[in-house]
Amino acid sequence: MHIRVERDTLAQAVTWAARTLPSRPSMPVLSGVMLIADNDSLTLSSFDYEISARVRVMVDVIETGRVLVSGRLLADITKSLPAAPVVLKLEGNRVSIECGRSSFTLPTLPVEDYPSLPDMPTTAGNVDGDVFAEAVAQVAIAAGKDDTIPVLTGIRMEIDGNSVTLAATDRYRLAVRTFPWSPTSHSIELNTLVPARILADAAKSMGATKLVELAIAPDGEKLIGFEAEGMRTTTRLLDGEFPKYRSLLPNESSTTAVVDTAELVNAVKRVALVAERNTPIRMNFSNGEINMRAGSGDDAQATEVLEAQLDGDSIEIAFNPGYLLDGLHAIDAPKARFSFTLATKPAVITGMTNEQTDTETDYRYLLMPVRLTG
Repeated sequence: MHIRVERDTLAQAVTWAARTLPSRPSMPVLSGVMLIADNDSLTLSSFDYEISARVRVMVDVIETGRVLVSGRLLADITKSLPAAPVVLKLEGNRVSIECGRSSFTLPTLPVEDYPSLPDMPTTAGNVDGDVFAEAVAQVAIAAGKDDTIPVLTGIRMEIDGNSVTLAATDRYRLAVRTFPWSPTSHSIELNTLVPARILADAAKSMGATKLVELAIAPDGEKLIGFEAEGMRTTTRLLDGEFPKYRSLLPNESSTTAVVDTAELVNAVKRVALVAERNTPIRMNFSNGEINMRAGSGDDAQATEVLEAQLDGDSIEIAFNPGYLLDGLHAIDAPKARFSFTLATKPAVITGMTNEQTDTETDYRYLLMPVRLTG
């Protein structure tokens, strides 16, 4: 194999292919990225029997061939190369990399021991890249990080005709987003559980593309794929029963509050400076104001008052400040709307623009309160 390629093109492709490599591979070859030069393109791929990634880029192919090298090392090298064309050449059992006045040689891994990538499932439809990236990012923040409860580390994907609903929860908050897409069949229905980390990674990388294709394997194969502009990834689906989250979303509220999102974010950050680890921020909603405070006794204390549009009964409630900020950032709207039932029940945060008041149907962030004491 012997190719010539622009540094940025190679670095982006290697980063995509290497991003899902396991930190502790079960076999040495699974730490590698496969490079295949054929005609006028270079295909890079990785696979660990659970997640696959593949990307194809146009390059100058001097000699076709294939080689398997350490993916993380290749990614580190390509990102650090100077802004100049890169020449990769297979010489015996080593690969040489030359860029400007920089040069490296890497040992190869046995190509014959590398597993074949799974076939891409059948395309089920497509969605705008920016919509897909935003929706996944909004929901992924609520996914669990505890691998001992695998079902909570996933994002539930529900497809019903022309709409897709994503949901994730770690038991302390719940995020739900619905968005339109273009299915190949309007009768398609699907409920599945996708690993949150993999979906978030793929969506972020594909966010700048025009369209993202969703590919779904037939029942029983437990595989889903995403593809956009030469980038392709597949992942095994998670098993288990996702919580019946719709029953957690209240149908009515006793109190609502609308507040400027940016002002609230800054205020929460200031008050949270004195909130020690796992210490909540108390928020009193009454008389057209939100009175926030943190700290007590001999510890440092902070208070701040913000104006708000209130409708309903006064309520005092407490939240984990980190979880609250996650939700406020995720709504991505100039106004934040809080909907309450009781101080001991979850609150729902939605985004609003100055012109419309029904954006809560697109994205909802449900946050469990912290029990107040004293």
